[in-house]
Amino acid sequence: MAKSVAKAQAADMRSEQAQAAIDCALRTLEAEGSGIDALAASLRDGLGNAFAAAVELIRAAPGRVIVTGMGKSGHVGHKIASTMASTGTPAMFVHPAEASHGDLGMIAKGDVILALSWSGETAELKNLTDYSRRFRIGLIAMTANAASTLGTTADVVLTLPQAREACPHNLAPTTSSLMQLALGDALAIALLESHGFTALDFGMLHPGGKLGALLKTVSDFMHSGEAVPLAPLGTAMSDAILQMSAKGFGCVGITDGPGKLVGIITDGDLRRHMRNDLLNARVEEVMTKAPKTVRPDQLISETLDLLNAMKVTALFAVEDGKPVGIIHVHDLLRAGAA
Repeated sequence: MAKSVAKAQAADMRSEQAQAAIDCALRTLEAEGSGIDALAASLRDGLGNAFAAAVELIRAAPGRVIVTGMGKSGHVGHKIASTMASTGTPAMFVHPAEASHGDLGMIAKGDVILALSWSGETAELKNLTDYSRRFRIGLIAMTANAASTLGTTADVVLTLPQAREACPHNLAPTTSSLMQLALGDALAIALLESHGFTALDFGMLHPGGKLGALLKTVSDFMHSGEAVPLAPLGTAMSDAILQMSAKGFGCVGITDGPGKLVGIITDGDLRRHMRNDLLNARVEEVMTKAPKTVRPDQLISETLDLLNAMKVTALFAVEDGKPVGIIHVHDLLRAGAA
C-alpha cells in the first residue's frame, strides 16, 4: 500500500512539474508575442518611415550590407546577414571586436552598415561607427534608444519599441532578440520584393538539401529519350503492357500521328479494364484521355504538389504537346525533395 501511495505522489509531482513547464512556455510565448505586436504597431506609426528609408539606403548602395552587433545582438545579426544574402541582398556579418583588430578592412565604400544594439551604447561598436563616419559609409542603427550614441550617430534609426523580456527577471534578452530578428527578416523580405527576387533566383543560391531540390526543375530529374514509355494510337494492349514493363514507370503514354500526347495507361487502368480479351484490345479503348502533364521548366515543388494532389507516381513532361520526358516520385525521393 505504501509503495502505491508513493508512486501516486511521484506521478502527481511529475504532472505538476510538467504543467509548470507548459505554463512557463506559454508565458514566454505571450511575452514575446506582445513584443511582436508592439513592433507591428510601431511600424504602422513612426517606425514605418525609418524602415522605408533603411530599405532605400540599402537599395541605393552598390556594395553589401555589413551587419554587426555584440552578444545576443551579434547572434541575431549573423542570422539577418544570412537571410539577406540568401534572398538576393549581398550581406555579411562583421564582429565589432574583430573589426577593431583589422576586420574594418572588410568594409568598403558603397557598403551599408546595419548595427544592432538594444541599448545603443555598446562600446565595441564605437570604432566601427567612427569608421563609417570617416569614410561616409551608410549606417543604419537598430536600437531601442534613438537618443543613444549609436542612434544619434546613424543615418537611419530603426527604433524598437520597449517591451518586457520573457525572462521573469526582465534581464535575459528574449523578447528583445526576437524583435530584432523579426525586424531584420522584414528588411530582408522588403528588399527581396523590391528586387523582384524569384523562386528560381532563390534556387540558384540554395542548390543543396531538400530546399535546393524543390527549387530545381523537372528537366533536372526527368528521364528522356528511349527511357520514356510511349506507344502510338492503334497499338495492341499486349505491346503496350510490354512497353510499360520494360520501362518500369508503371504507365505508358499514348501519342497521335504528329507525336502529341493524347492519353496515358497506368497500372490502375489495367485493373479497371481487366477482361479476357484485354491483350487484344487497342490502347485507345483503355487509355485515360488528356492526361495531366508538367513542363520541363516547372519547379519540382510545383510538380510534387501535383503528384500528391492527383495521387499518382509519374507525370509526363511535354513541350508543344509532345512528350519529352517522364518524372517519377522515386526520382524525387532519391534527390531528397519528397
